[in-house]
Amino acid sequence: MPNIYNIYCDESCHLEHDHLRVMILGAVWCPQESAKEIAQRMREIKIRHGLPKNFEAKWTKVSPGKLQFYMDLIDYFFDNKDLHCRALIVPDKSTLQHTAYSQSHDVWYYKMYFTMLKQILSPSQVYHIYLDIKDTRSRERTTKLHDVLCNSMYDFAKSVIGRVQVVRSHEIQQIQLTDILVGVISYVNRELAGSPAKVALVERVKQRSGYSLRHSTLLKEEKFNVFRWRSSEVDE
Repeated sequence: MPNIYNIYCDESCHLEHDHLRVMILGAVWCPQESAKEIAQRMREIKIRHGLPKNFEAKWTKVSPGKLQFYMDLIDYFFDNKDLHCRALIVPDKSTLQHTAYSQSHDVWYYKMYFTMLKQILSPSQVYHIYLDIKDTRSRERTTKLHDVLCNSMYDFAKSVIGRVQVVRSHEIQQIQLTDILVGVISYVNRELAGSPAKVALVERVKQRSGYSLRHSTLLKEEKFNVFRWRSSEVDE
């Protein structure tokens, strides 16, 4: 029997006209059988820091007063062998030439999601993919992404990509973890430094991962995999 893996996805600065150069797509994944225990451990970390168990951990909420809490979440990710992260960095959306490739920004966006996820996916396993709900088009995008992923893997029966579903981040602990890690990578690549607490989290991730968070890791890196995309690599 194939193993089932849950993949939790989030993104930063993905809109075409948001006036932000850098875009990050990210995913945290784990075996489905470990998902409930991971969520419970994350709730326990919240309670230990005097937060409600249903507190929504988010990169935008990082502050000096909650710094140790977020540090503990980062350390939990790196200490848990069942948790993994993959991120794709688009350094500058302003250089994209959608017309030259006869594509819309949406089509390119789906290609990027496949490029980000393909290193995680194996045709011998089963994957349930969860995305943070963003807007009224989220469900439409999810259906399209499911089709693109399955077609790219010749998974026409949808037996490998068993599910692509939108969820609400405040209900899913692992989506919150993805949001934080995507936030860290975005902060580095946008060259921001205005928040000492966020800078401290960036340094912790750099220390624990051993990477600068600006450049591609080795393709086979399993714990914290980063891919810095260039337009010539979209179909590789």
